[in-house]
Amino acid sequence: MHIDIISVVPGLLEGPFSHSILKRAEEKGLASVRVHNLRDYAAGKQKQVDDYAFGGGAGMVMMIEPIARCIEALQKERTYDEIIYMTPDGDTFDQSIANSLSQVENLLILCGHYKGVDQRVRDLFVTKEISIGDFVISGGELAAAVVADAIIRLIPGVLNDETSALTDSFQDGLLAPPVYTRPAEYKGVGVPEVLLSGHEAKISEWRFEASVRRTKEKRPDLLKGTGWE
Repeated sequence: MHIDIISVVPGLLEGPFSHSILKRAEEKGLASVRVHNLRDYAAGKQKQVDDYAFGGGAGMVMMIEPIARCIEALQKERTYDEIIYMTPDGDTFDQSIANSLSQVENLLILCGHYKGVDQRVRDLFVTKEISIGDFVISGGELAAAVVADAIIRLIPGVLNDETSALTDSFQDGLLAPPVYTRPAEYKGVGVPEVLLSGHEAKISEWRFEASVRRTKEKRPDLLKGTGWE
């Protein structure tokens, strides 16, 4: 998989992609992420990428021309399955979207900034709009990093234990069950006996029941219509 990210402040993305799982995915040749500085596609000495909004109002708007030049240049290199715009009014990102996007080959992510982008960018280029929640952050870079991380870790071979991603919270619509490791008892609090039994069927049953119970307590909204309410 290849992901291109367009940003006004590319330095914000240096850290997330140079460590841990994302770095290993690139080293294995399973995924690559490239960050492109939008100002490289801006005209004039000032490399301006934003301007005042027609009709007035507070805040600046990202201009269409630098974005269009950048996208069109990248489209000459590859065909994108989706061109994603990170925006607070996009579809709320969840595990099902991550699963779907993890199966494509090429993604382009545009990071919003200021008061957003000229609407014509969304009309002419963007194929999918994503939000990571009902709140506003300074720009789309950190949101893009979240989306890329969630997608890349699902690619077969990225995680050392390929079953790990399949047992994460939300993969089956439930939160993950409690997990324990050594010691088997700490300050009088022990690990549930079933987890020490070695009985795989009973352990699986316990984990499912614990997942349902935890979901009822923390995210009952996830259980609506499942019959597990």
